[in-house]
Amino acid sequence: MKVCVIGQGYVGLPLAIACARSGNQVIGIDTNESLVAKLNKGYNHVEGCTSPEVKKLIQDGRYQATTELNHVRDCNVVMICVPTPLDSNGQPDLHILLEVTKSVAKNLTEKILIIYESTVAPGTIRGKVLPLLTMESKISQDDLKVAYSPERIDPSNLEWNVENTPKLVAGISPLARYEAMNFYEKFIKEVIGCESIEVAETAKLLENSFRLLNISFVNELAIFCNKIQIEVNDVIRAASTKPYGFMPFYPSLGAGGHCIPVDPIYLSDRAKELEVPMKLIDAAKKINNEIPKYFVQRAIEKIGSLVGKRIMVLGLAYKPNVSDTRETPTEPLIKGLREQGAIVAWHDDLVGEWNGEKSVDLGTNYDLAILATPHDYFDLSKLGNVPILNTRGSL
Repeated sequence: MKVCVIGQGYVGLPLAIACARSGNQVIGIDTNESLVAKLNKGYNHVEGCTSPEVKKLIQDGRYQATTELNHVRDCNVVMICVPTPLDSNGQPDLHILLEVTKSVAKNLTEKILIIYESTVAPGTIRGKVLPLLTMESKISQDDLKVAYSPERIDPSNLEWNVENTPKLVAGISPLARYEAMNFYEKFIKEVIGCESIEVAETAKLLENSFRLLNISFVNELAIFCNKIQIEVNDVIRAASTKPYGFMPFYPSLGAGGHCIPVDPIYLSDRAKELEVPMKLIDAAKKINNEIPKYFVQRAIEKIGSLVGKRIMVLGLAYKPNVSDTRETPTEPLIKGLREQGAIVAWHDDLVGEWNGEKSVDLGTNYDLAILATPHDYFDLSKLGNVPILNTRGSL
């Protein structure tokens, strides 16, 4: 089959590679010209894909990248994996998704199956995307084949990947669901049909709202454990001996990335529209946003006034062993430290450059080091006797 995957980021590229690996001819579409040029040379920018594999798929004619959306009209399947972030006011932003939908619709034919993988609020595909496709393509809703299959990508996870993570699939019609499931079954081990588009949309938001709630709760617990001077990780290990009814979550600087701090807001925002507010999500969001401020205060408790103090922050990415800085809680931590007068440098060779700044080497010329995101490559012995504040514990 000929497949277009629109969006070649952390979701779209692994999906495109898995799809091409199974024998399909895949065209990866992205608006980033520099990225497209690098991909066509076999360069990979996402954890979980290897550059040699990308090069081999290009050589075999099974993968190519482009910025041109007119390739859509020649495809059997079009997969849309574009970002659905929050705007500057912290509200859901569907601008990119809807613009791409318009462009795809202009190249659409009735034979093409369209699958959305981008995270959206319940009702978005049926209420916003489908009418837009109909209007722009001039194809009736009854003749459009539209499916929804929410992405489940966990960068740097060595156990779960595109092929072995169960895949939810729903269709706007029985035919669309059947064709989408049949397509995914060619390269994904377990494909699960959902009763409706809305079930699949809501399931995705439930998954990551569950994680935000528990991450926020365990970070509150860590604050409590610090107050009574016990190590929260010891508490978690003890609780984890229960063989049922418990799942361990671990303390951190807060939830980051393109999913956990973002997806629950899509659910909360939709709930407010329906006048059934999700109070727990709102509370968890508030807690999550306050954790970096808490560690600024912990820094003050540890070394006194931060004015003129040299502080090293270790790990800029939002999670260990990735280079992704989207929604990273390290950003408000650094901002908070600087607002207190600290001279802040950061070390993260996986990120390299960020906001016009560069990663600096570890050394001993600091008043405090804060372990924000612990990458495996860190050698903390290079800090010498610099005191370390660990955001992954309570003491």
